[in-house]
Amino acid sequence: MTMAPVYLVDDDEGVRSALSLLLGTYGIRIETFGDPTAFLARAPKLKPGVLLLDLRMPAITGLQLHEKLGAIGCDWPTIICTGHGDVHACRRAFKAGVVDFLTKPIDEQVLIEALQQASGALDQQAERAEAAQLVAQLTDREREVLDMVGRGWSTREIAETLTLSPRTVDTHRANIAQKLGTTSVAEFARLALIGQAP
Repeated sequence: MTMAPVYLVDDDEGVRSALSLLLGTYGIRIETFGDPTAFLARAPKLKPGVLLLDLRMPAITGLQLHEKLGAIGCDWPTIICTGHGDVHACRRAFKAGVVDFLTKPIDEQVLIEALQQASGALDQQAERAEAAQLVAQLTDREREVLDMVGRGWSTREIAETLTLSPRTVDTHRANIAQKLGTTSVAEFARLALIGQAP
C-alpha cells in the first residue's frame, strides 16, 4: 500500500525528530511543523495527506487546528496524539471527525496501523470526489439511466419505465460511457454508488 504523506504538527522538537526518524525507516514521507499557524499557512499548497496533530500546543490545540482546517475545506484524515489524554478530549476529538486518538509514548505498531488506515480513508475520499466529478457531468436523464443500468436493468426495461424508445436509451448509454470513460456495467454501478455517496 502506498502511503500518503504525513504532516506532523507538534511543538516538541524531540517528538518531531523521533517520529521523522521512525516513519523514515518505513519509507513514509513526513513533513514536520513546530507551530500550527505555520502549518495553516502552508496547508493550501500541500499535497493531501494524513495529519498527525499534538493535542496540547500553546497557541492552537491540535483539535482547534483540525476544526480550523475543516472550516477551510481541508478534511484530510486526522490523528490526534497526546501525553495528557482523557475521555472527554477523546470523545470531543471523535465527534469532530478525528479518525484516531493515540496516547504518548506512541506504540510504533499502533501508529503505523493508524497511519495506514488514515491513508486508506484519504484514498477513498479521492475516489469519491473523482466519481462525483464524473457523475456531475451527466444530465439528469443520463443519471436516471446510469442508476437503472447500475441496478441491472435492461435497455428495454429502462425504455418502458422512462417511456423512451430503446434507441434513445442506447444513445443515453453511449453518452454516459463517453463521459465516464467506461462501457462496463459493473463500473457504471460502482461510479453511480460512489458518486452519489455523501
